Amino acid sequence: MNPHSDERIVDSWEKNATQWAATVRNRKVESRKLVTDKAIVESILSHSPESVMDVGCGEGWLIRELAPGVPHLAGVDVVPELIELARTAGGGSFLAASYEEVAAGRIEGAFDVVVCNFSLLGKESVEALFGAVPGYLKSGGVFIVQTLHPVVANDQAYVDGWREGSWDGFGSEFVDPAPWYFRTLESWVALFSDNGLRLASMREPLHPDTGKPASVIFTGEVIPPSNF
Repeated sequence: MNPHSDERIVDSWEKNATQWAATVRNRKVESRKLVTDKAIVESILSHSPESVMDVGCGEGWLIRELAPGVPHLAGVDVVPELIELARTAGGGSFLAASYEEVAAGRIEGAFDVVVCNFSLLGKESVEALFGAVPGYLKSGGVFIVQTLHPVVANDQAYVDGWREGSWDGFGSEFVDPAPWYFRTLESWVALFSDNGLRLASMREPLHPDTGKPASVIFTGEVIPPSNF
C-alpha cells in the first residue's frame, strides 16, 4: 500500500474508529470543545436548511447536534464501524460509502447543505467529491467545508503535498496515524471555483487561548449559468 494515498487514510481510520468515537463523545479535543464544533453548527444553521448531508460524518455527532432543528439529515462515512455507531445513536439516516462512491452518485436526493467537517484529508478522493457536490445541492444550496487552517497547520514549505500524520495529543490507544494532503488557501479556493462553486464566504474561527485560527470554514454556492 502506498504510504501517501487515500487508501492509506482509510486504513488508518478503520484501525482507530473505536478510539476516535470515544474521543469525540467524551469531548476530549480541546479545539473542538472550545471553538470548531460550535463554529460548524452555526455555519450550517445560518442557512436555515431543511436537509443536510454530512460527508465523512464519523460517529455522527454533527447529525445529532443538528437533529433538533433540521428535519432531514443524512450521514456518510467510509468506515463501517463508525456508521454503525452513528446508527445506534440516531438522529438521521446513515450510509457506509466511500467518497468515490458518493462522487459516482450513490446517494439519492438533493440537499440544502452538504458539509465536510475536518473530513477532507486525501487528494484524488477529495477532488472527485468536489466535482460531484454541485449535483447534490438543491437550488440555492451550499457546500460548507471546515478544515485545518493551512497557515497554522503548515510547518514545511507552503506548497501542496502529502504530509505525515500524527496522533500527538491523543491517547496511546491511537495507532498508525494517517497521512494527509496539505493544500494552501489558494488551492482550497481553486477547488471550489474549478468545480462550479463560487466561494460565498471564508471564516477563520479563532482559538480563545492562542488567538490563532483554529480552522477555516469555506462556504461555496453553485455558480448560476450565464445568460450569454
